Amino acid sequence: MVAPKKGKPEGPPIIVKKITVVAAGHHGGAWKVAYADFVTAMMAFFLLLWLLGATNEKQRKGLADYFTPTLVKLKQESAGSNGMLGGSSITDADNYPNRAGQTGTKGITIPRDAKGGPKEGGEKVKSLQQRLAAKLAEGKVPGRIAKQVRMIDTAEGIRIDLVDDADFAMFQLGTTVLTSDASLLLKAIGGVIAPEPGDVSVRGHTDALPWRGGGANNWSLSAGRAEATRQALLRQGIGESRFRKIEGVADREPLVRENPEDPRNRRISILLMR
Repeated sequence: MVAPKKGKPEGPPIIVKKITVVAAGHHGGAWKVAYADFVTAMMAFFLLLWLLGATNEKQRKGLADYFTPTLVKLKQESAGSNGMLGGSSITDADNYPNRAGQTGTKGITIPRDAKGGPKEGGEKVKSLQQRLAAKLAEGKVPGRIAKQVRMIDTAEGIRIDLVDDADFAMFQLGTTVLTSDASLLLKAIGGVIAPEPGDVSVRGHTDALPWRGGGANNWSLSAGRAEATRQALLRQGIGESRFRKIEGVADREPLVRENPEDPRNRRISILLMR
């Protein structure tokens, strides 16, 4: 080692700085976000294609109903069209509000070789309507009574509504005792439902008129009327094990929402489940 020369101080140390310049600046990672979105969209697309190929028509319809709960609920809370055995399918064209005033429909795209779906559901309703009409005619049920029966295809199954009005009542006032006209209807309905597969549920509804009895109320009245209907259907050959649910909902699900006291809110709904 060479000793430093005397009399000459050492200079300051030399510092070297290396600067790396990024051409894209602070936007260099933006493409990663866009690419991630693209990959996610493609994954969802291929998942959809896989679902369409791996499921049958019944499963696809269930998926479609799951993602449209509002429309299904609106349709199920209706009671079909007016007239004898009036009704409609959940896949029929509706009159719900749509963009630009277009008439909407809840039908889904169905492959040509698929079975079941809206067409089969509509044919099932028509078949039951024809058989029920024949039963009513066989039992000599007057047309004014037959008009109280409404039939509609829902996501859960085929629902038969027996609707009161100003000139017809299913039960004697304030009781769970069936009228003679209601007994005729239930005899015909039981004869049609008995040979059909599927469980059965019964739901009782009342109007919003205040109760004028003792300790009872519209809740117990609607439940009692549903049970009386079940007993009548049992006598027509529908097995005890087929009844899935018996319930009363009082006036909480009115048919005529703008007038909760309307007599048409008093009704019995019989659901033949899929």
